[in-house]
Amino acid sequence: MAVVAEKHKTAYDLIAEGAEIKPKATYRSFDESTAEDWAAIITHNQEVPDSSVLELCLDHLERLKSPQPASPVDRYEHSLQTTSRAWRDGHDGDGQYIAAALLHDIGDFFAPHNHGEFCASVLKPYVRPEIYWLVKHHELGQGYHFFHHLGADRNAREKVRAHPYAELCFDFCDKYDQTAFDPDYDTMPLDAFMPSLQRVFERPLRETEPQDD
Repeated sequence: MAVVAEKHKTAYDLIAEGAEIKPKATYRSFDESTAEDWAAIITHNQEVPDSSVLELCLDHLERLKSPQPASPVDRYEHSLQTTSRAWRDGHDGDGQYIAAALLHDIGDFFAPHNHGEFCASVLKPYVRPEIYWLVKHHELGQGYHFFHHLGADRNAREKVRAHPYAELCFDFCDKYDQTAFDPDYDTMPLDAFMPSLQRVFERPLRETEPQDD
C-alpha cells in the first residue's frame, strides 16, 4: 500500500487555521526558516500598511520638481500633465492606469538609464500584468517621438510590437506621455488623483505570482 506523504503546511495554512503566531522569526538563514517563522513575518508585517509604499512613491514624485532649465516643464509637471490627459480621456477605472501615468518617471533619479524598469518593479505587486508591462517599456515606446534626434532608431519599438501589451504601451506614449510638456496646459492637481492611488496601494494584488515581462 502506497504511503501518501502528508502535505506540508505553509505559513498561510497556519494563519488560516488560527494557529498561535509567535512574535518574531528566529532563523539565522532562510534554510533554517520554518512555516511558523513565515507566518510570524506575514502576520506582523501586515501591521505595516502598504500606504507607506505610496508615501515613498509620492516622495520620489516630489523630487521630480528639481530644476531642469532647458526643458519646457519639469518632470513633476510632466507627470501630473500625463496623468491629467489620461484621466480626462476616461482612464480612471480601478486607478491602475492613473497610478502608472503619475509614477512612470519616479525612477529618474535612481535609474536614469532604465527608469522604466525601476518604476515597473515598484508597481508590479499592485497592478495587472499589462500595466506593469506598459510602465516597464514606456521608454522604448516613447522613443518613436525623439530617438531620431539623438542618432538612434526611432522605430526600435517595432521589435516588441507583436507583444500583446505593446499597443496599450504605445497608446499611452503617443497620446499622454509624449504630449505632456505643454507649459500652458490646464494640469490637474495631485489631490485629484489621490483616491485612485490609495485604491491601488491598499494591498498587493499578488505576492509571489510571476508576471509576464
